[in-house]
Amino acid sequence: MTQHRKGRTSATAQPTAIHPVSPLAPKRFVRLLPLDGVRLAAGEAGVRYKNRTDVMVAIFDPGTKVAGVFTKSKAASAPVDWCKAALSRGSARALVVNSGNANAFTGKAGFKGAAEVAVAAARAVGCDADEVYMASTGVIGEPLPADRITAVLKDVAAKCAPNRWREAAEAIMTTDTYPKMAKATARLGGKTVQINGFCKGSGMIMPDMGTMLAFVMTDAKLPAKVLQDLLAEGVKPSFNSITVDSDTSTSDTLLLFATGKAGNKPVRSASDVKLRDFKKKLNEVLLDLALQVVRDGEGASKCFKVSVQGAEDDTAAKKIALSIANSPLVKTAMAGNDANWGRVVAAVGKAGEKADRDRLRIWFGKQLVADKGERAPKYDEEKATKEVSKLETEIRVDLRLGKGKARVWTCDLTHGYIDINGSYRS
Repeated sequence: MTQHRKGRTSATAQPTAIHPVSPLAPKRFVRLLPLDGVRLAAGEAGVRYKNRTDVMVAIFDPGTKVAGVFTKSKAASAPVDWCKAALSRGSARALVVNSGNANAFTGKAGFKGAAEVAVAAARAVGCDADEVYMASTGVIGEPLPADRITAVLKDVAAKCAPNRWREAAEAIMTTDTYPKMAKATARLGGKTVQINGFCKGSGMIMPDMGTMLAFVMTDAKLPAKVLQDLLAEGVKPSFNSITVDSDTSTSDTLLLFATGKAGNKPVRSASDVKLRDFKKKLNEVLLDLALQVVRDGEGASKCFKVSVQGAEDDTAAKKIALSIANSPLVKTAMAGNDANWGRVVAAVGKAGEKADRDRLRIWFGKQLVADKGERAPKYDEEKATKEVSKLETEIRVDLRLGKGKARVWTCDLTHGYIDINGSYRS
């Protein structure tokens, strides 16, 4: 299997820890095309890593609008607090992201460092500091070496160009084994508009808003309020429906930028029928990025969807689905190609939602394995094992109690997860 270094960004990079590229990595990477009103670049600041890019800058044309959703963690990072405050203005001129240090749980010094980065970026771009958005990912609790970032910002900003999307995606990687990118086009108000997105995430993934870090950009002309409504809705079936290890990050940030360069007809409400295709394509990009995070789960060897139907309501279905997806026993059984449906029964039973043992049905892929309180009459161990041995499969549960349904995606749990996280700060 191809070997990949922790946070590797290019053939010349020399990062610190080696682990294999996920077997679920795409065979070919999406090529993001230039998007009117956006320029990007990456640079080396030496925040934590050596001889690799660890800072990315995006510059937006004047008039760009922005929306964001963030972690609900009570120990949120300084960049999250900065972005939340900046959103009240609703406009953006720059985005600065660093890897290697999360600038989380760093006290007053953390916010001071974030402010220094924003001021330096504003100076380099020629805008106000509250038009600069930022995010940080990496080790929690270590002071951010803001001076290393500010020292390179001017040079990185000067290199910004319309075609450096992959460089930007690579610069924000930590334990990711590949850069995550997605794109789409949509019709909106008589114009064809473009949507580009990239994100990072591999571990500490059970987002309570979005993923670790995700950035989506479009040339559509949309007000900040409409963007916010679209993003808040779109995150539910995508980033808020994935889990790797049940841990919500202190840094979860998802930002949506709209440059307005497409020149489409005005849209004043997220319910406007003109948004139908744009909303569909935006949600597709969000789900694409979210699934790439799951497929790159730390140490993952397979990905599986958990579908729950027949629950008392959708909320109950989502809770049951996450109980299954987050169960270490389910995840390790999947890693070992063990069709142990008893683990799923246990996860349903512990979820705390209404369930009836004698109504429950469970499938592995197309194979019915449990039915009405016992093993399915036509249970076939060989076929069930074949289903859970696939790189991607589905666990489906029908509680047969109501109309509630939900789906979430997760990955298996292998020793690779321990290898990566047991030496994360090494």
